[in-house]
Amino acid sequence: MGLGGDGDALRGVKAGEEEGKRQGRWRVFLVWFLRLVSAFWLAKGLTAWAVIFGLPGNPQPPFENRLLSYQAIIVYFAVIDLVAAVGLWLTSTWGGVLWLLAAISQLLLSFLFPRFVPMTAWLVAFYVALMAIYFIATWAAENGEG
Repeated sequence: MGLGGDGDALRGVKAGEEEGKRQGRWRVFLVWFLRLVSAFWLAKGLTAWAVIFGLPGNPQPPFENRLLSYQAIIVYFAVIDLVAAVGLWLTSTWGGVLWLLAAISQLLLSFLFPRFVPMTAWLVAFYVALMAIYFIATWAAENGEG
C-alpha cells in the first residue's frame, strides 16, 4: 500500500469507495430523472385516453368520426405512453427502451403527419434534450463518472 495506489491509506478510503460515491450520485440523479419523465409521460398518455373517450365541451369531432389513421396514432400513444411511464417509474431497462421508442416515434410522426401529431420546435427541442440527458446520465451512472 503506497501513497496513492488503489486506496488512499492516509484517509482510510478503500479501493473503489470514491468511485462508488460518484457512481451513486449519478444513479440517484438518474432515478429522479426517470421518475420525473415518468410523471410527464403518464400525463401524456392520459391525455391520449381523454381524446379517445372525449372531453365535454371539446370543439373537435368525436374520436370515432375521425380518420382511421388519426385513431391509430392516438391509440398507439395511449397504450405505449402509459406502459413506458410505468417502466420509467420502475427504472427498468425496458421502460427506457419503450420511452425512447415512444418519443422517437412521436418525433417521426410529427414530421410525417404534422396534421395528426402537431409539435412545436420547442417541444421537439425538449424531447431531444430529455433523450440526451437520459443517455448522458445512464452512461455516467454505469461508468462511475463524477
